[in-house]
Amino acid sequence: MATATAERFRAAVESGELGALDELFTEDIRLYSPVKFTPFEGRPTVLGLFGVLLRTFEDFRYVGELAGEAQTAAGPDGGEAASTILIFRATVNGKQIHGIDLLQYDEAGLIKEFTVMVRPQSAVQALGEAVLSGLVADGLVPQG
Repeated sequence: MATATAERFRAAVESGELGALDELFTEDIRLYSPVKFTPFEGRPTVLGLFGVLLRTFEDFRYVGELAGEAQTAAGPDGGEAASTILIFRATVNGKQIHGIDLLQYDEAGLIKEFTVMVRPQSAVQALGEAVLSGLVADGLVPQG
């Protein structure tokens, strides 16, 4: 079930179909970002963030996939969950980004936790600036 979710997620992101992501996330999804200390929480917030990300990344492509089990970000009490790592490459404002998306699923195979890690540091900064600008433009965070 998790494999099918990962395949559907990957296809939606690569084709830029934001609407197709809605049914893949739990209502209380948490997205851990390299540009924000606290997670983005809840399906509407995470979908809003993905709307910005899909516009921000240039030449986005997944280049690999790994599957298994991993402890959730909720900590030792959160237990382990079926997990998929999708390896990606992209460009943001001229900066090459290498990264991974860690998808962790609930019992129904929906994405409950999503963690993004990117490198190098200059790309993290470029991504953070571009995402903040997009979130402000979409009215998802206050300007300031």
